[in-house]
Amino acid sequence: MITRFITEVSTIFNPFAKPGKTCRVFLAHLPANARQTMKINTKVLARDSQDPSFLKLKFKDGKEMELDTEKLSVKDVMEEVDRHSRVLKRQADLSGN
Repeated sequence: MITRFITEVSTIFNPFAKPGKTCRVFLAHLPANARQTMKINTKVLARDSQDPSFLKLKFKDGKEMELDTEKLSVKDVMEEVDRHSRVLKRQADLSGN
């Protein structure tokens, strides 16, 4: 997963519910130095909470992506992030940065 272009990650999830697994695994895939390169906001819900979980990402180009982790798997979330990150990488390569 290309994380170089992510500037902020915000997530709310119930770690004991099935939809919370997507958020947990996504956060686990972030690199060890992620807190130095991006802002990470995490809110963990109580065990009996019925609030929906979600994942919100901001990229260096200003695009915001709000992903519904109730419907998407970890693989789907990573594909969406990589798709936009590859576009940003291509733009950076073409501009010479």
